[in-house]
Amino acid sequence: MYHDTAAALLVDGKLVVAVEEERFSRIKHGKRPDVDNPHQFPERAIRFCLDYAGLTAEDIDHVAYSFDPELRRTRFRAEWWQDPRAEEVFLLRLGQVRDVADGVLRRQLRQKFHFVPHHLAHAASAYFPSGFDQAAILTVDGIGEAAASTLGKAVGKHIESIETYDFPHSLGFAWEVICGYLGFDPYDASKLMGLAAYGNPETFRRQLKQMIRVGEEDYAVDPEAMGFQSVKTSRLESLLGPPRYEGMAFERRHADIAAALQVATNEAIMALARRVRRKVPFDKLCFSGGVALNCVTNELVKRSGLFSEVFIPYAPQDSGTAIGAALVVHCAKAKGPPERGNSTPYLGPEFDRREILAAVKSSGFTPQLSKNPARDAAEMLAEGKIVAWFQGRMEFGPRALGNRSLLADPRRPDMRNILNQKVKHREDFRPFAPSVLAEHADEWFDVGDHVRSHEFMLFACPVRSDRKDRIPAVLHQDGTARLQLVSRASNPRYHELISCFHELTGVPLVVNTSFNDSEPIVCTPADAIVTFRKSGIDALFMDNVYLTADS
Repeated sequence: MYHDTAAALLVDGKLVVAVEEERFSRIKHGKRPDVDNPHQFPERAIRFCLDYAGLTAEDIDHVAYSFDPELRRTRFRAEWWQDPRAEEVFLLRLGQVRDVADGVLRRQLRQKFHFVPHHLAHAASAYFPSGFDQAAILTVDGIGEAAASTLGKAVGKHIESIETYDFPHSLGFAWEVICGYLGFDPYDASKLMGLAAYGNPETFRRQLKQMIRVGEEDYAVDPEAMGFQSVKTSRLESLLGPPRYEGMAFERRHADIAAALQVATNEAIMALARRVRRKVPFDKLCFSGGVALNCVTNELVKRSGLFSEVFIPYAPQDSGTAIGAALVVHCAKAKGPPERGNSTPYLGPEFDRREILAAVKSSGFTPQLSKNPARDAAEMLAEGKIVAWFQGRMEFGPRALGNRSLLADPRRPDMRNILNQKVKHREDFRPFAPSVLAEHADEWFDVGDHVRSHEFMLFACPVRSDRKDRIPAVLHQDGTARLQLVSRASNPRYHELISCFHELTGVPLVVNTSFNDSEPIVCTPADAIVTFRKSGIDALFMDNVYLTADS
């Protein structure tokens, strides 16, 4: 696909391994969203999946690709591009995909290769891991073949599209445009979400209403007001004023614009939620697509009362379509249904002690061994140190969830600035998330009903007023935190560490941010050591091997 390329492998309907290409290539998102590269495959990710499962290319029964060129030809209009030749290039490259797949696997796939509609792959990536027997489905992203939002329903192993909102009615593209307008990369929606909490949404509410019009059960995006590439005349600057460029100081109005966009997105998604609830007679919702990474909106949908339960997968953005496409093809070609309810994100590479020690030796560091890594790491955190925690199988998706994480003490008021400036080298307004023991979460946060997606850091929950002063490092400007619930069942080693920190401090949570520094999340011990060496991290724990900055 365009970006966030990944590979996933099902064996007898069970997801056994999945990994994003960026973790191997060290290029964020794997590749740029370019019309000239849909034929570029995640080759290293594919090789890893086969090796992990002990399979060869000859063992593969079917290959799925999460985009349908024929659907693109029939639904997408070339005039939506500023230069119609872009669509010609895109379709030509899509025409190479089958041959590239044959070349990567070194065999003729013929009828074993399948194009899967993009939004169907998104829907499947949410529905089957949810474990629901039936559900309403909402997919919202930048664009699939032509659709930007899709309403659907699922029963058993069948998923059906009910209604679509085609381009230009794209909330995902709206975020990309405003990211660019405010001097961010188009991928930087998370920065925009963080900035929004500092703004007043009323300042630009009228302008955003011209750009994204929302009714009780629908929405529409004005491409000229939004300044999409497809239009000849953009009204973006006339509505919002001069853009910010990279390196320029942030002004209050920039935060106000981000806040107004967040409110408009909330309203549009709630309208779609009401619409799909009316059209589909099921009280459970599966939400997917890149817009489903918006924690503020997700919290509103969850608390709306429209659905008894909301499930969002750990990778709702495009990398998750690798999993979804495989599940769709399994349902179409295999006799039995796929495994349901398997929602673990820990699907990637893991490394044994021998591999870890070899990486440490080649780096020149002196390894130390811990008899109790969770206890030792917790003690360091309680002393104010920043600890890199590298354990078990790597997470799939954009969040570090306790296996490739940087951890810190949430009690320290200066910890956010230390992490942003000295470790992550990013904007000061960026918040940090807490990982909290599930059994103590309600004492510190207004979580509401616990759902499995709370394990994936996908909801912005209010911090209880009597606890705010005790955990300033994870308190965002709006009084919320994008928390991750950690249970003993979901991640026993990480749960043990946080439990040790709780025993030492009386606080059942730690700061958790991804183990990286302006790069993809670390994958291998060598990656971890490089990032440890160049960043202001005090200690690195890999299995029971640990390094300190002075070792």
